Amino acid sequence: MSDPTAAPTPPRRVRVHHLRAAKERGERITMLTAYDAPTAQIFDEVGTDVLLVGDSLGDNFYGHPTTIPVTVEDMIHHTRAVTGAVRRALVVADLPFGSYEASPQQAHATAVRMLKEAGAHAVKFEGGQRVVEHVRLLTGAGIPVMGHLGFTPQSENVLGGKRVQGRGEGAAERLSADALALQEAGAFAIVLEMVPAPIAAQVTEILSVPTIGIGAGPQCDGQVLVWPDMAGLSDWSPRFAKRYGRLREALTDATRAYLEDVRSGGFPGEEHSFAE
Repeated sequence: MSDPTAAPTPPRRVRVHHLRAAKERGERITMLTAYDAPTAQIFDEVGTDVLLVGDSLGDNFYGHPTTIPVTVEDMIHHTRAVTGAVRRALVVADLPFGSYEASPQQAHATAVRMLKEAGAHAVKFEGGQRVVEHVRLLTGAGIPVMGHLGFTPQSENVLGGKRVQGRGEGAAERLSADALALQEAGAFAIVLEMVPAPIAAQVTEILSVPTIGIGAGPQCDGQVLVWPDMAGLSDWSPRFAKRYGRLREALTDATRAYLEDVRSGGFPGEEHSFAE
């Protein structure tokens, strides 16, 4: 019989090899973005497998029109907040625009900061065959790398905006070639964003590492959403997102009730005050 006074057994940390094992067993991988300690703790406690500290914090929390203005210091700050709050989830940090593209050595230097200063367990960056040597250097140095193909937000000025990728003659073949190249270089998983579902299914089939879809259909090995879209915090969400909550409405109602209570003198009451 277990001792009821004993400390609870810490949950097993999700590691990169657990994700591949999940794919082999046909188990779906769950992933959400997280940018701060309170939400990261909630997502971790309910059993989310992977928490992505995404550069999507640029357009979701900083008010930028794109992810491009996000800095390395921004990412370190938010990643540190997330890693300090979780006990189980694998924490992946994005390498922001301008911090890895120039060379594999630049990518390595930025990734080292994410692990040493922010406590990330892995990093993610965008691109296919053009970043293969970056992936190879990092994984060879003991830094797990998650790839990102399809719509790559840091390149939206080249892509012509937020457009579905993988369409047109030869596009599926190029996407598959990029995915296989990333896998061969050592990437432990690959995000597929805004890719036609049949193409994402094809890529998922040919890879031995997991695919994580966002707007890429149901046949990927896992799914990721930006958490304000998932929870209904924003007043807009992309077509591929499903709202599982109404946080914007709940926060609006709570704030209005608070303002009304303060203005009417109903708050603070005696129960919220200290006696001599």
